[in-house]
Amino acid sequence: MRSAARATATALVCGAAVVLAGEPPPARIAGFTARGSEAERALEARFLKLPETASIRNWHRYFTAEPHPATSQRNNDLAHYIAERWRAQGLEDVVVHRYDVLSSAPREVKVEVLSPERYVPSLREDPIPEDPDTAHPALSGAWLSFSASGDVTAPVVYANSGNPADYDVLRKHGIDPRGKIVVVRYSNPYSYRGFKALTAEREGAAAMIVYSDPAEDGYARGVEYPKGPWGPPSHLQRGGIAYDYIVPGDPLTPGWASVAGARRIAVEEARSVPKLIGIPMSHRDMRPILEKLGGPDAPKEWQGALPLAYRLGGESVRLRVKVDMRTDVQPNYVVEGRIRGGERADEWVVLGNHRDAWEFGGVDPSSGTAALLELTQTLGRLKQEGTRPRRSLVFCSWDGEEVTLTGSTEWGEQFAAELREKAVAYLNVDSAAAGPNLSLSTVGSLAPMIVALSKDLPDPSGGSLYDAWRRPEEPDGAPKPDASLAVTRIGSGSDHTVFLNFVGLPVVEMGFDGPYGVYHSAYDSHHWVATIGDPGFRYQRLMTQLWGAMALRLANADVHPYDFEAYAASLRDFVARLKEIPDIERNLDTPALLARVEGLRAAAQRLASRLERRLAADRIDPKSADRLNGLLRRFEGNWLHQGGIPGRPWFKHVLYAPRYTYAAMTLPGITEAAEAADWPRARAQSAIVEAAIARNAALLDEAGLQLEP
Repeated sequence: MRSAARATATALVCGAAVVLAGEPPPARIAGFTARGSEAERALEARFLKLPETASIRNWHRYFTAEPHPATSQRNNDLAHYIAERWRAQGLEDVVVHRYDVLSSAPREVKVEVLSPERYVPSLREDPIPEDPDTAHPALSGAWLSFSASGDVTAPVVYANSGNPADYDVLRKHGIDPRGKIVVVRYSNPYSYRGFKALTAEREGAAAMIVYSDPAEDGYARGVEYPKGPWGPPSHLQRGGIAYDYIVPGDPLTPGWASVAGARRIAVEEARSVPKLIGIPMSHRDMRPILEKLGGPDAPKEWQGALPLAYRLGGESVRLRVKVDMRTDVQPNYVVEGRIRGGERADEWVVLGNHRDAWEFGGVDPSSGTAALLELTQTLGRLKQEGTRPRRSLVFCSWDGEEVTLTGSTEWGEQFAAELREKAVAYLNVDSAAAGPNLSLSTVGSLAPMIVALSKDLPDPSGGSLYDAWRRPEEPDGAPKPDASLAVTRIGSGSDHTVFLNFVGLPVVEMGFDGPYGVYHSAYDSHHWVATIGDPGFRYQRLMTQLWGAMALRLANADVHPYDFEAYAASLRDFVARLKEIPDIERNLDTPALLARVEGLRAAAQRLASRLERRLAADRIDPKSADRLNGLLRRFEGNWLHQGGIPGRPWFKHVLYAPRYTYAAMTLPGITEAAEAADWPRARAQSAIVEAAIARNAALLDEAGLQLEP
């Protein structure tokens, strides 16, 4: 996408024109012959008319009727409900997989201020009359999954966002975090709460309290719920703190599926299980503690939005924190269903959304679950009318995502070998809609196809989805270039992780975003979505259309619509970003890496040119296409290194891994070594990447030979 010269591949990757603007559609869609494109456009036109907002609203209301965290009876019942619905919708091979995994649930969570004066926070959220669900008796209080159990009394210190540099600031002010109860904010800047927990554990803290400051998601951002999107004073951000950026999934089966009879390690050996006590709090409950904290003034950038002077603490406030967790093995349930392909049933396009929610999960994940059920209903209707996709569509409802990305990881580990052979791509929707702004990340090979598809979809705001996606953030700004629309730097935090980092598949992660201050709280409800996040359920409908049309193009293409020149452009950007690391150019041969990338780009151009001629001439016979597609599906898996990245062997992709904060990190083996100034390791990792690039350049040339006359 970022290349300046792409004459030979333009027609292949640009897709459809904006029909809404009155322009005639182009002859072909990426990966299709002219005849195949005509049939695909007719199918998509039929498909796009079928999803209904009223139906999506009904799905959404059903899934958000009760809290349904992982391992709860309601969440387990929903698994069987989805299986029943899929069978009724006409899906095939519907099965409910059971994985027995280490799980976590609270028995007792208590906080008490002992001095300078006694105070007991409620650790609960206030009901809101406009939203009756917020008074549901099954709502939990404050808790963090995989918190350790314990009962500690200690002084309190304020550590800003709880990142390593924040503890350096405490020490510079003479404050030792060891044995203290550290109070940290959810963001400032952002980092995953599990990284905050690991950092506090390494620093020797006795416990961690993570709270929602109004500067991040409350009144400082705008109008509070129920009149606006931002969190009210008592809102709690529940969440997991397991170290799934080291190894996700069941902590007791790292790297293999937790099926019946599986070997399990001792919990003491599990690298992803914290040894720290942790709880979340609202800013309403936290304010009386911060007001009494004392100690040195916190730095200016640490000051939040509460009307008080933020201080670092020390000895003036003493807290008792008691957490009693039930940590044991419990079943998780993954629901799988298919629409078998009419021609190539053993080639799969996999689609997934997680089902478990901290409470109602209005946005996260039930907006995605509603879109998934509407999508299966729509595609099931097409199947019953006699229209099957060429390849199989595999649908999955994941469990335990909020805990350790559990269900998807176990399923991916169980079927890794089949997926590497058969899967074309994995398409993930976690939260379908919290607003109108499309956020989409994917590997470079799929980005042009998705941008082209967006031109064919109408946006509720008027014009096409492409027009809305390109809309500048500032009123006087220029439209975003196509190259910046689909983000190709991919982190973690959702169910795409196993498919990219362990299995080695092309992935897409997508959702519509907007102001969203009720994340993981009781206020993330049907009412919030219906009145604020997605009134009219129009963007959940658009997500159903985008998700389904993307799956149909991948399922029906004559040749997988991968753009490897776009992938090479992404990789060139990854190498360029290495230069931001101090001293790297003196210690690492980045020109050699770039030369390898240029070789990959050239091979991609050669393949695209040959493929363009064949598709334009409708000269792709089924046997040649099968051989070619089999080779192309190996491309993403070729980036896997069996030993994984140093220190985190589960993460096997040499181009992608999350940072411990969940943020995207590209060329992870090189990056982590260079940031640690471990230059021998950085050079060894660079050699691994160079070998993978050369392997894929050779693969593309081999694929091109399939297109010789």
